[in-house]
Amino acid sequence: MDTLTLFGLFAVSLMLVTYALEDRNRVFILGFALACALGSIYGFLQGAWPFGVVEAIWSVVAVRRWAKRADRGAPV
Repeated sequence: MDTLTLFGLFAVSLMLVTYALEDRNRVFILGFALACALGSIYGFLQGAWPFGVVEAIWSVVAVRRWAKRADRGAPV
């Protein structure tokens, strides 16, 4: 496995873990946003720009969900 593939595996694994834990604490939503941003970087680096674009959009959506949950007074 090359470095780029390992990076992609890390990004996607982090997405899975943080998505599964989102209900526990809103910090996991922010972690999911970060993981999606890493996935986006991976997509662009490997030449799959549609994947990169979609993951970038998911990252923005997750940041908005994180901020929205903060407005409701949920714990950090």
